[in-house]
Amino acid sequence: MSNQEKSAGLVVLVGAGPGRADLLTLAGARWLSLADVVVYDRLVNRALLGACPADTEKVDVGKAPGQAGPDQRQINELLIRHARAGRCVVRLKGGDPLVFGRGAEEAEALAEAGVAFRIVPGVTAALACACAGIPLTDRRHASGVAFVTGHQDPAKGAGTIDWEALAGIDTVVIYMGVRNLPEIVRRLIEAGRAPQSPAAIVARAGTAAQRTVTAGLAELPAAAESAGVNPPALIVVGDVVRLRDKIAWFERLPLFGRTAIVTRPRQQAGQLTHRLAELGAAVVEAPAIEILPPDDFAPVDAALGQLGEFDLVVFTSVNGVAAFASRCRRLGIDGRALAGAKVAAIGPATADALRDCFIRADIMPDTYTTEALGRAILAAGRWAGKRILLARSDIASAALREALIEGEVGVVEDVAFYRTARPERLPEEALAALAAGTVDWITFTSPSAVANFLALLPDGGGLAGVKLAAIGPVTAEALRSADLTLTVVAREHTVEGLVRAIVEASGG
Repeated sequence: MSNQEKSAGLVVLVGAGPGRADLLTLAGARWLSLADVVVYDRLVNRALLGACPADTEKVDVGKAPGQAGPDQRQINELLIRHARAGRCVVRLKGGDPLVFGRGAEEAEALAEAGVAFRIVPGVTAALACACAGIPLTDRRHASGVAFVTGHQDPAKGAGTIDWEALAGIDTVVIYMGVRNLPEIVRRLIEAGRAPQSPAAIVARAGTAAQRTVTAGLAELPAAAESAGVNPPALIVVGDVVRLRDKIAWFERLPLFGRTAIVTRPRQQAGQLTHRLAELGAAVVEAPAIEILPPDDFAPVDAALGQLGEFDLVVFTSVNGVAAFASRCRRLGIDGRALAGAKVAAIGPATADALRDCFIRADIMPDTYTTEALGRAILAAGRWAGKRILLARSDIASAALREALIEGEVGVVEDVAFYRTARPERLPEEALAALAAGTVDWITFTSPSAVANFLALLPDGGGLAGVKLAAIGPVTAEALRSADLTLTVVAREHTVEGLVRAIVEASGG
């Protein structure tokens, strides 16, 4: 985005995809990272808002069917007003902006107002039928597909749908047709579609809440009602529906239908969130820890100024590596300052973070705990008279420092390169899911996350029936100390080990 565009204001109509955060396009993610204002709809995955800068203004203009909310004119005026104030406005719309999304109406209003705009296509909901094992075309079964809105009531006049033409198309996908399903089916059959035509209704396609019901066309309304299918949902009619029995894959993932809360700091949550989502889970990020700079950089800068005098630098978290690297860059220090020192990492994730900074860990324990790290360091050489730097958080346990001193290490300097804080509150999405009893798992990767999460829970907690997963024994002990029943502890104290333990406990 050029400085000229920035000063003039710009609106970007971005397709958010059908619900899964990872189906946002790269272009959409880039524009979110530049947004001053995001105006979003009801069906947009709230996790996408995490791609925005912290100070981005977020405006919810969504409304549930039958409920009050901003009308289209008011939304148009909102976009124009923010753009004229010189802001980069992202209009985040479910699916694709131009497929039953009123994106063209908004673009037209912007053009008439003389406001610059862009349009970023998105994955429209019909394409998410792939997650239900229903291809829209197939050379053996369908060479054409039609997308139709079912929002208009077919019983009220002829409307604009040519039912006779539609009945002859191989695959028909009807958006927003759940409430009018009986009448839609009647019209298709009267127009010549065979009553026994394979048909499906797919609710929340592509999300962990996906539900798919199949039946012959004539029986579909009764089947959908019996299954309690609610909007948003797609109706698919055509022989391609027969392929679902063989190629449905999403609903067979080991964590499909489960909801997991991730309590890691937002900077670290990505890997765990993505792995759980890849296995079918609906993931709610509820950071119980905020990672902040130290209140006073003087001890950090003093340690970095003497970096060449240390014999060993120890990292016990990815956050420590990030804070170390960030401050080194700020002070103009590069990897050459570590030329005379060995480096220790508590586990593979920390070692990978160091590798990204072109630093190789010399010492890493087989078991990824602070206690094991202390033993590995003492076993790696003689440290009498040597100088060791611990680059850690402000609340790091004193156990490692004490173990090294007891092992007759010369000097151990424990420096807080970053501090942790308790957020003001848990996200509303997490609290609502707990209150509704829809949460299956909560994951914890540190004792401080346990303490903060429990402190932020409202009275009653909402933990009844929820399975609790800990990344390692120290975190597990924190849960037990809070009189909570632990479901699993990862045998390998890594994100992958934690995910594996959850899958195994879920019967996967």
